[in-house]
Amino acid sequence: MKPEIIESLPKFLEVLRLDEEPMGVFYTDNKPADGFSPKPMDLPTCEKEMQNEIDWQAVFANFSCVISKIWLARKKKTAAYFSAEQFGCAGGAFWLGFLKPQTETIIHYVSTGVPDRMQGEFYCDSPDNLRKIFEYVNPKPASHKFCVFKPLSSFTEDENPELVSFFIRPEALSGLHQLATFVTNDPEVVASPWSAACGSLVVWPLHYLSKGLNKAVIGGWDVSARKYFKTDELSFTVPFSMFTEMTNRFDESFLKTETWANVQNKIMRSKKAWGETVC
Repeated sequence: MKPEIIESLPKFLEVLRLDEEPMGVFYTDNKPADGFSPKPMDLPTCEKEMQNEIDWQAVFANFSCVISKIWLARKKKTAAYFSAEQFGCAGGAFWLGFLKPQTETIIHYVSTGVPDRMQGEFYCDSPDNLRKIFEYVNPKPASHKFCVFKPLSSFTEDENPELVSFFIRPEALSGLHQLATFVTNDPEVVASPWSAACGSLVVWPLHYLSKGLNKAVIGGWDVSARKYFKTDELSFTVPFSMFTEMTNRFDESFLKTETWANVQNKIMRSKKAWGETVC
């Protein structure tokens, strides 16, 4: 990543009144030297499911939410990384591009379950409709062995993220939302589709890019993952090219106005209300 991007980051975050730098997301064959990752286990593929070769009890017993590892990485300012061996969650394996198509067991689990056998999560009203959603999303296969999330300041000059994810409350989010339109002139640049929380960080932004669409994605609505977000916090993920435009041009935008200064005051009141450090 170009040094000037890192150099511009503190001022950009200060204007947004953000204490936490965003996470860069990218695929690589190089395993991070440090960070958090799920324990290795066997990937539950459709082929193995058809042969009855999946130990579902072990899969569920070793469950580890992708967002939980990212949460730890955020707190420790280090990396979280995942692979086809270290995926933590069969859903996460799908949403990060390591597993496709999704197994029927998980499709039933996420929707209505199986009577007298498995309680469902009821995030979709039928397995058939969820299957259609998964087919539509059609995650881009992982381009390299590892999917890595790490703070932008830890990127070297020869590394660039594909995506940049902020974890942010609505007052500051309003700034990013409006800035996305400022740098693209697209009134529909921000999307907020249904998915697991990790899907909003990876698959949906890449889904739009694969269609030639430059979209920001708001996520964090996944009820199961809310415990790994701060209260009232959501995610906001943009392609790296959009992030670069944001950091290059934010001081031309409404972020320099008195109107934004009023929002900055609200952000500081929010920090105080949640007992967070007020800079």
